[in-house]
Amino acid sequence: QVQLVESGGGLVQAGGSLRLSCAASGSSGRLYTIGWHRQAPGQQREMVAIMNIGGNTNYADSVKGRFTISRDSAKNTVYLQMNSLKPEDTSVYYCSARQSIFSPLIWGQGTQVTVSS
Repeated sequence: QVQLVESGGGLVQAGGSLRLSCAASGSSGRLYTIGWHRQAPGQQREMVAIMNIGGNTNYADSVKGRFTISRDSAKNTVYLQMNSLKPEDTSVYYCSARQSIFSPLIWGQGTQVTVSS
């Protein structure tokens, strides 16, 4: 059973930066996709950044040019570097992964990111 553990959230001023980490364990092979979603209070959970097994990435339009997803395969860890943060980036950020194209999404417990104006 794959487990995802996030870290790195916190409080930052607008214009600042944070880096989130997600450590994956329990997978017998490389994950088909791994990435980040976020959910603000009263809002639907939305995709932020995803990387597939081939290294291809996809970003939400709202974070393009500001956020970067990267992966350290040796450590089974994925990172989300968030720069030029805005108050509207305030959310709980969830690491997500899929073991294969047919597998359901697996979720981490989430980490709070709060951006003050």
